Amino acid sequence: MDPVPPQGSTAKTILIVDDDADIRSVLSEFLEEEGYATATAPNGREALSYLQKHPETSVVLLDLMMPVMNGFQFRASQKSTPAVAAVPVVVMTARGAFDPAEMDVQCVLAKPLDLDLLVASLDQVRRPAELR
Repeated sequence: MDPVPPQGSTAKTILIVDDDADIRSVLSEFLEEEGYATATAPNGREALSYLQKHPETSVVLLDLMMPVMNGFQFRASQKSTPAVAAVPVVVMTARGAFDPAEMDVQCVLAKPLDLDLLVASLDQVRRPAELR
């Protein structure tokens, strides 16, 4: 069933990529209550497929450790695909200390997520044309 397309426009959509269905569901519900549109994917391969069909997606919220295509592999593929290379990425991980420069991402958030910090981070990294 995944990736699940958003309701309405994808221009302000957060693509949630995590292999845990409960995490995808909770984050999607929370972010929609905060006014975001969301789409979800259970792994990097499906996320990349979604992103290629919806390059106007606002931000990718990316888990690192997933089957099929992990977050590192997704990011490498995304960066080498010109149509989607510019879509900002926020990593979420339980891995511990992690330098955003290691993957050339905008932000790294530790799991379990601080939801206020998540919203602030997403607002900060959205593409400039979308800023209020």
